[in-house]
Order: sequence, then C-alpha cells, then structure tokens
Amino acid sequence: MQFDLTALEHTLQSRAPGLMDSRRAYAVLVPLVERGGDYDVLYEVRARTLRRQPGEVCFPGGRMEPGESPEACALRETWEELAIPPERIRLLGRLDFIAHRANFLMQPVLGLVDGGALEGMCPGPAEVEEVFCVPLSHLLNTAPIEYEYELIPTPAVNFPYEVIGIPRDYQWQNGKENVPVYPWQGRAIWGLTGRITRNLVQICKAPG
Repeated sequence: MQFDLTALEHTLQSRAPGLMDSRRAYAVLVPLVERGGDYDVLYEVRARTLRRQPGEVCFPGGRMEPGESPEACALRETWEELAIPPERIRLLGRLDFIAHRANFLMQPVLGLVDGGALEGMCPGPAEVEEVFCVPLSHLLNTAPIEYEYELIPTPAVNFPYEVIGIPRDYQWQNGKENVPVYPWQGRAIWGLTGRITRNLVQICKAPG
C-alpha cells in the first residue's frame, strides 16, 4: 500500500473522532416526565429472563446501528421497549458520554416525555419487567451512596515482557471504579445508570 497524504488529510477532515479501539456504541434516553409542574425521571427494570443484567435498573436504549445518531437510537429503542412514540418526546440534548473500560461508548440523551404518553405506554415484557419514576427533586437533594473497587491489571502468561524490554515484576498502574448507588423504594439505581443519573444531577446544579 502506498501512502497518500492528500487522502489521509481528506479522511481526517471528513470523519468524526470516536472512542479509540471502541467495538460498540450505545445510546440511552434519559426520560424526564413533567407532572403538574414537577419533573420525574423514568427508569426501567430489565426483564429477569434477559441474559445480561437481568432485573437491574436501566434507561431505555441499546446498541447504535451503523450510521445511526445517538438521538435516533435513543428514540428507536424507547419506542421498541416502551411504545412511547418519538413525536411524544422533545429531545433536550446530550449528557456526558461514558467511555467504558470494556471498549464501548455510551451516549445518554436527555428527553422530555409528554406526561400523557405514559398512559399509552406499553413496556415490552421480553425486555422490560416494570417501569417506575423518581422525582427529580429527590435526586437533586439526595446524594448517592458511593463505593469504589480496584481495577488490577492481570497480563496473560504469554505477555511479551522481554520483547518490550520491561521486567516481569513491572509495576502496572491500577485503576479505580466509582459506583454511585441511589436507593429508591426497595430498588437500587447504580452502575452506568447511576453514573448517568449523577451526571444529570451535576449538570442541573451547574451554574447556567
């Protein structure tokens, strides 16, 4: 292959930078629901028949299809999971994205759901066990319980220390994962959903 600087420059100028080494990209809708002048945040509980994270609290969302924007993905998944039509949701903007250590990108999109749309909401039983709402005021005034655990690198037995030129007792840098937990009426909002919730609260509290 012959290097072409002009082609490389054109490629860089026409592409949007993404998460390096990312294998997947996901988007979720963070649904705000207005009720009598107050706002709730709508959550799902994943069906217990699902292979991954059964019974855990989440937002509607899923894997982005090729060429699909985070907004389009969030609206599509919300329709598929809850039967809330896109025209009943006003998109407000993107929250901070998550670059996950498992090499995927998670993009939350905040949306205002028409309160009347909840009357016709129909959670798909294959994916959603139930839905519930938490007052935004509660989240704004109640700090999460925060926990941490260490991420310890464990190289494979055939890692090429000699080729790289480092000793086998090389001091790899450990990492830490912060886990916010919001208890709510016997449920726990945690993990990525807890992080997205905390980010929403931080943005709401940030000076305008």
